[in-house]
Amino acid sequence: MKYRIHPIVMGAKIFDKGMMTYQHDYGKPFIIPIFSWYIEGGDLKILVDTGELRPRTSVEIEKSLGKVYTFEEGLAKYGLKPDDIDIVIHTHLHNDHCENDSKCVNAKFYVHEKELEQIHNPHPLDFRYNEDFITDIEEKGQIITLKEDTEILPGIKMIHTPAHTPGGMSILIDTEKGKALITGFCVIEENLYPPPKIIGMGMEVIPPGTLVNSYEAYDIVLKTKELADILLPLHEPKYAFIDTIPQ
Repeated sequence: MKYRIHPIVMGAKIFDKGMMTYQHDYGKPFIIPIFSWYIEGGDLKILVDTGELRPRTSVEIEKSLGKVYTFEEGLAKYGLKPDDIDIVIHTHLHNDHCENDSKCVNAKFYVHEKELEQIHNPHPLDFRYNEDFITDIEEKGQIITLKEDTEILPGIKMIHTPAHTPGGMSILIDTEKGKALITGFCVIEENLYPPPKIIGMGMEVIPPGTLVNSYEAYDIVLKTKELADILLPLHEPKYAFIDTIPQ
């Protein structure tokens, strides 16, 4: 099975760039998109993450990212409604990646078991978890937990990459132009392809700005680069203006 990937901007943040690029560019304002990725192909309707419940927008955000969609608006671009979704694949359970979960009443949700542990008992340093967003789907038995790398459908594999969170899962997807990978950690393209000044310091990648262990995160990001032909950083702004991958 070969799939096409549609990034949909379902949220946005304006914050310090260092939240993306560990040890670099602190103090620089930066705007990131929050995506829900529609995976088209086969009979099932598949999303990676569900974005923000009440996405923020402004003239500044729209200038950088274009239109920011509500969950319903974003799905409608592809003729879908929330109850059409069959499968939601979660990179992780920070709130901005799962705030619309309860709207997908007919979906099965795939998530690493360590993310469920975190969302119910988060470390004090990680305030980004909010169990209220998954209570409904958990009580209805919609969650399927994973312990390891798992091919959930032919051509779609979840890979444990705990750089940003303990249960972070990157999504490897077969396309007509090779394997595409949506990172399970919050980065931009610069993390995977650093500028010369960073390479000159001896670093081949930049770990996520928010991470579990800096040394391990570096190694995970570096290894992840080898897994696919097309790399899709989870918050890269340029994909706000690309409708379909591969193009």
